[in-house]
Amino acid sequence: MRTAVLTGPGRFEIEDAPVPRPGPDDLLVAVAACGVCASELEAWTGRSSPDYPLRLGHEVSGTVSAVGDRVQGFSVGDPVGVWVTERGFSEHVVVPASAAFPAGHVRLDTVLAEPLACAVNAVDLADVRLGDDVVLIGAGFMGHLAQQLVALRGPRQVIVADTRRDALDRAGALGATRTVHVGEERLPDVVAELTDGRMADVTFECTGTPAALQTLGEVTRMSGKLVLVGFHQGPPRPVPLGYWNWMAYDLRNAHFRDVPTILAGMRTGLRLLCAGVLDLGRHVTHRFELADIAEAFDTAVAKPEGFVKATVVVDHPHAG
Repeated sequence: MRTAVLTGPGRFEIEDAPVPRPGPDDLLVAVAACGVCASELEAWTGRSSPDYPLRLGHEVSGTVSAVGDRVQGFSVGDPVGVWVTERGFSEHVVVPASAAFPAGHVRLDTVLAEPLACAVNAVDLADVRLGDDVVLIGAGFMGHLAQQLVALRGPRQVIVADTRRDALDRAGALGATRTVHVGEERLPDVVAELTDGRMADVTFECTGTPAALQTLGEVTRMSGKLVLVGFHQGPPRPVPLGYWNWMAYDLRNAHFRDVPTILAGMRTGLRLLCAGVLDLGRHVTHRFELADIAEAFDTAVAKPEGFVKATVVVDHPHAG
């Protein structure tokens, strides 16, 4: 089978590798697509100085091509979203059956089960209540997912901020109460006006940038919740901890390493996706073949006009 290996900064090689064999409790999945995650871009650019080679890819969907002897509930040909930690940019992956979830009739190149699980768990952790005023800083892919899930919880209003006009237009189409271009308006002023000075009950940081960390406390009420969704990499990030202490903020780190929690979020996300409550089709804006994986990563770094998410679609006869 073909598999993509990151051999150094900005350099993928497509290698031949044996098709992995599933154990008795596993599934062999023919990969249909694997999303490019923002957390992988540091390795692509070389900013994080990882130990190469790396076999990236963890946002995998596909179809079951073999079933372990002890597995029940899955058959060859079933479409699934799966949880893996690496090697997703390959023609096949082996996963425990417990880490695979039915994808129904959803287009497999839009079954982004792992990031959807992250967003589900983040919104659950935030515990948005009926009538809450919510601010989302960042209208990228994860911001869009969080916005859709927050809307299901019945907030009074959802205010979305970003630096990109096209991203804000998409947030508006998703139902944002108000969008704020932070290069043209001060977000704290807008939030104060919309909440009669009370400020937000819950604020989500979905950018992974230092500037957003500074803004969090400026738009959130005393004892409100600050939810970190953005993936912060690189040098240490300063935060105004003295002010956060004084304001008695409830700081919630929406990153999870506990596997049962990740799988529970994936199960919930796929249930919503299969039921049509969520639709990720509008968010997958750029698709690339496996041979063009380097272009997919370059695009994810550059974020051209209209970009939300890049996905590598594996040209495989069993990919569905």
